[in-house]
Amino acid sequence: MGGRIADWAADRGYGAGWRFVRAMPPRIASGAFRVGADITTRRGGRGVRQLRANLARVVPDATAHELDDLVRAGLRSYARYWCEVFRLPSLDPTEIHRRMDPLVTGMEPAWEALDAGRGVVFALPHSGNWDMAGVWFLESLRLRGREPVFTTVVERLRPQQLYRRFVDYRESLGFEVVVAEDGAATYRTLMKRLSAGGAVCLVADRDLSGFGATVSFFGESASFPRGPARLAALTGALLLPAFPQFTPDGWALPLGEPITVPDRATVDKATQAIADAFTGLITRAPADWHMLQPVFTADRVSVVS
Repeated sequence: MGGRIADWAADRGYGAGWRFVRAMPPRIASGAFRVGADITTRRGGRGVRQLRANLARVVPDATAHELDDLVRAGLRSYARYWCEVFRLPSLDPTEIHRRMDPLVTGMEPAWEALDAGRGVVFALPHSGNWDMAGVWFLESLRLRGREPVFTTVVERLRPQQLYRRFVDYRESLGFEVVVAEDGAATYRTLMKRLSAGGAVCLVADRDLSGFGATVSFFGESASFPRGPARLAALTGALLLPAFPQFTPDGWALPLGEPITVPDRATVDKATQAIADAFTGLITRAPADWHMLQPVFTADRVSVVS
């Protein structure tokens, strides 16, 4: 009974967010989320403690005070993401593109691949506002005379109503959404899109399958999903790491160098290259890496035990 009530409350809460936050003046909405982030930081719950542990790997030389400041900035960044999620459906895609386009770097290999009919796999960490990056990408495709669509994967959330809200939200932005839990069917869909010269965006800094590749990440062992590299190997798609991040009044999207995946035998090597690219990209703006869950092997083992 308690679980059903919690599920109902979660669904109602997110529903209220999409209705009311977008109706609030932007400065009031962002201020309210910022205050909420600071309260969350002071309470220091499990997610806050895990964020601190993760960021301590990113800035190992930080003092305790500097790490406190970084965690506070990280929670504010995460709160900004949620505020923008609730407001995004009411924003103008052309205005998002205008503000973001000058701050996107490293996209030339992707455009060359797509223009040549080659698929592209974008591998992203949990950072910044990747929904904004998706809107920018769709608008860029439209301006280049291409069909404005790309495919991404979501987890099936509980309750079902909340899951549907998030699917409907991302589909309303123009994303094609497939479900991770559909397994082989999802994989076939991604391969079909890439083989046809389309784009796929995958979050790639935390393995949820239990069958990921062991990588060195910020000098420690972690498990990353093999999916992005495997899809590139099987379809010949270009593999590009990307790091959505915030600016004071907008959004940026730096991309790393293309990662070569000539065959399935090189999937683990390519996955390590993703981890290396993420290491460099996250170091640029560590507060925008919203990882409030265990990602390093040492932390995941301690949670299990």
